[in-house]
Amino acid sequence: MNEMWEEVPEESEQLNQLQPEDTLDDRGIDDVLDEGYSPPERPSSLSRYGEHETLDQRLAEEEPEVWQREEAGDYVDDGEVGDRRAGRLVDPNGGSGEDVDSELLGADVGIDGAGASAEEAAVHIITFL
Repeated sequence: MNEMWEEVPEESEQLNQLQPEDTLDDRGIDDVLDEGYSPPERPSSLSRYGEHETLDQRLAEEEPEVWQREEAGDYVDDGEVGDRRAGRLVDPNGGSGEDVDSELLGADVGIDGAGASAEEAAVHIITFL
């Protein structure tokens, strides 16, 4: 058998990202995983038809203005949006012990000193009149 094909790297080595010294693109970072990824703000123009589009095709690509999207029938105000943000929600027993309640209960213990996570920022207090 050919010696070149006898040594196959492990799967983890095959899936590793190339480090900057192994690529032609040097961005001045030590680890490529530290760089991150910023998605494009607009859809790619490659998904478009081309130069000789009909007027109907061009009009179909246009996006409506923000004020046109919220028509009377599209928005339902059912009072499920609170104005005040809730802080951290903690189990009534402080998170210790067995959870014997069949309902999800939590007490607002105020805003944490650090920034709120996306989930915490999404929770608002609803007051019923």
